Amino acid sequence: MAVLLLLTLLNLRRRQRQGTRSRSPAREALDTVQAWPPESARVMSIAERQGYDLLRRALPGFLVLAQVPLARFLRVPTRHSYTDWMQRVGSLNADLLLCDGGSRVLAVIDIRAPHETERSRRRHERLARVLKAAGIRVHVWREDDLPSLAAVRSALGADLLPAAEPAKPTPSRPMPLIPVPEIEEMLAAGDHLAYDAALEPVPSAFFDDLESERGQLARS
Repeated sequence: MAVLLLLTLLNLRRRQRQGTRSRSPAREALDTVQAWPPESARVMSIAERQGYDLLRRALPGFLVLAQVPLARFLRVPTRHSYTDWMQRVGSLNADLLLCDGGSRVLAVIDIRAPHETERSRRRHERLARVLKAAGIRVHVWREDDLPSLAAVRSALGADLLPAAEPAKPTPSRPMPLIPVPEIEEMLAAGDHLAYDAALEPVPSAFFDDLESERGQLARS
């Protein structure tokens, strides 16, 4: 009985190896651009752009960055697999970062949808837990109920202004002036495209859906 079980396991292992060998050349033969034709998309959603403008107006002089991966501004020990950490949280993006003049992260703004899936809620909670452990403040905004300028200053300004130095403007030559008609044309084009759904960014939950599909395929 034990010998029969061992032979069965060896046969399954051989089939798996053969399947891996047959799939690898096919995957390597795919052209990166032709197999996955890329299309340009916005970096921020409409709510994120509104939140970005809100931060810039409420706290002028501070550096505001959008959609930055956690791996870009967090360091972790490498005694465990760094790849594993990247798969868990390193590839998650912080919606908005508020930084001082030296690009040190002072706070993270997490803009969340009014109705979230369970997987999305867990992802936001995991992101917040990691940032809290790193000593970074996390402020949650609802995309359908963004705070006022006064509320932003009240929530962020009192804590950040004494501890942070606003970003200093970098000296540079003044740019040549653009003729007024061309400016109006550029602004008109920007206003027209501002709400074009075709250019909206890839939703954060997109990768959650991919993980769910992979799990279903693996089980099948």
